[in-house]
Amino acid sequence: MTNPLQRPVLTIGLCFIVALLEGLDLQATGIAAPHMAKDFGLNAAMLGWVFSAGLIGLLPGAFIGGYLADRMGRKWILTVAVVLFGLFSLGTAHAWDYSSLLVARLMTGLGLGAALPILIALTSEAAPERLRSTAVSLTYCGVPLGGALASLIGMSGLGEGWRAVFYVGGIAPIAVAFALVAWLPESQAYRTRGTAVTAGNSTVAQLFGPGQASRTLLLWLACFFTLTVLYMLLNWLPSLLMGKGFTRPQAGTVQILFNLGGAAGSFLTGRMMDRGHAGRAVCIAYAGMLVALAGLGLSPSFGLLVLAGFVAGYCAIGGQLVLYALAPTLYPTQVRATGVGASVAVGRLGSMAGPLAAGQILAAGAGVGGLLLAASPGLVVAAAAAMALLGRRAPKPEANASQEVAS
Repeated sequence: MTNPLQRPVLTIGLCFIVALLEGLDLQATGIAAPHMAKDFGLNAAMLGWVFSAGLIGLLPGAFIGGYLADRMGRKWILTVAVVLFGLFSLGTAHAWDYSSLLVARLMTGLGLGAALPILIALTSEAAPERLRSTAVSLTYCGVPLGGALASLIGMSGLGEGWRAVFYVGGIAPIAVAFALVAWLPESQAYRTRGTAVTAGNSTVAQLFGPGQASRTLLLWLACFFTLTVLYMLLNWLPSLLMGKGFTRPQAGTVQILFNLGGAAGSFLTGRMMDRGHAGRAVCIAYAGMLVALAGLGLSPSFGLLVLAGFVAGYCAIGGQLVLYALAPTLYPTQVRATGVGASVAVGRLGSMAGPLAAGQILAAGAGVGGLLLAASPGLVVAAAAAMALLGRRAPKPEANASQEVAS
C-alpha cells in the first residue's frame, strides 16, 4: 500500500512524464518534416496538411478526453489516451503513403489532446490547496521541456533518420501506460463525486448555468488569444529568425531557450499564484509577452535575441499556465475535466488560427514587425479576461481534493 504522503508526488511525477512525451511529439513532426517530405514526395501544401492533421486531432481529443474522464475515471481514460498517441506515433513511423501519414497524425493528435485536460485535473485534485497551482505548473513544465528535447534531437542530426523520432515517441508512451496502470492512483475527488451527480445536470448546464457562463466564456476567450500567440511563435519563430539573416543553428538555439524559458515560466508562475500573487503573475506574463515580441522583432544582436526568446517563452507559456491553473478552480469535481477539456479545445482553435493568420499577414508584406504588432491586441484581450477570472474562482474547494487513494 502506498504511503498517502507519497501519492500526490507519484501522481505529479507520472503526469509530468506524460506531459514530457506530449511536448516531444508535438514538435517531432517539425523535426522530421524535411526528410519526411523527401521520402513521400510532399510539396509545401501537403506538408502543411501533415502539420494540421495533428492539430485538428487535438481539438476534439481535448473535449472528449475531459468528458469521458468525468464519467469513467481520470486514470483509465488517461491511460487509453497515452496508448492511443503511442500506437499512432508508431503508425507514423510505419506510414506507407501520404493518406496513411495523415490518418496517423490525426489519431496521434486525438490521443495527445485527450491527455492534457486529464493531466491538469489529476494534478489539481492530487495536491493540497496551497500547492495546486504549483502542482499544475510542475506537470505542465514537461511540455516545453519535451519541446526542448525535440529541438536538441533536431540540432544533433538524429532527425535525418526521421522514423527514429516517432519510434521513441511511440514506444515510450506505451511503456509509461503500464506504469500508469500499476502506480497511478485514481483521484479521490473523482471517487467521492460519483453519487453526487444528478441525471438532470447536463454538461451544457454545468458549464453555462447561472454564475458559470461568465467564467466559461472568459476562460475560453483568454485561452483562444493566448494560444494564438504561443503557437504563432512555436511554428514561425525559426523561419522568422532565418528570414532576418540568422543561421539555422542560431534559430535552433533561440527555440531551445524559448522552451527552457517556458519551463521556468510555468513553474515560477505556479509558485507566484500559490503565494497569493495571481494578479501579478497575469501582469508579468502578458506585459512580458508584449515586450518580448518587440524584442524578437527589433533585437539587433544575437545575444539580445536569445534573451528575448527566453523571455517570450517564459511569458507565453507562463500565461498559458495561469489559465490552466485557474481552470480547475472554476468548476465542481463532477464537471472539472470537461470544463478544462473544453477550454483546452477552444485554445486549440487559437493554436490553429495563429500560424494561419501569421502566414496571411506575412504574405501581405507586413514583415516581422507588422506580424508582432498584429498579435498585440489579442494579448490585451487575453490579459483582461484572465484578470476578470481571478475574482471568479470557486470560494470553497472540496475538502478532500488534496488526497489520493491507492488504485
